Amino acid sequence: MAPRNNLVATEERTLVIERVFDAPITLVWKCWTEKEHLDRWSAPRGFTMPYSEGDLRPGRTWRCCMRAPNGNELWLGGIYREIVPHKRIVMTHLWEEEGVPGRATLVTVRFEDLGGRTRVILEQTGFDSSGARDGHCEGWTECFDILTEHLAALRG
Repeated sequence: MAPRNNLVATEERTLVIERVFDAPITLVWKCWTEKEHLDRWSAPRGFTMPYSEGDLRPGRTWRCCMRAPNGNELWLGGIYREIVPHKRIVMTHLWEEEGVPGRATLVTVRFEDLGGRTRVILEQTGFDSSGARDGHCEGWTECFDILTEHLAALRG
């Protein structure tokens, strides 16, 4: 069974998820920063990632398309605010509807070296409702489950 998240008590507009991955920090960092890995784990099960791009530097953008099993395409993107290798990624996250960007949230991902294992703490702030926060919690949890499987395959 995949390790589950440690959900931290949150305010209505904030989500905090903590997960320890059984992989070294260098490998977990690669999975968060390299396209070949991101495309494999950063969408819910059954979704594909037909398009993704990003420039992992502060002030630069990222954008991707998740295709649902029914063919619907969900576009999202944002701007990288801070990159500290093996420590932290800070970026905006927003959904697009018909090419128009929606409300941005702020995602901060912290990486902690546990000597062969890695703690990841994801904090996402700025939701306009608890329902939006809870939907992202479900999505991130499923993505973290897939990332756990991807890391195990890479280490396998």
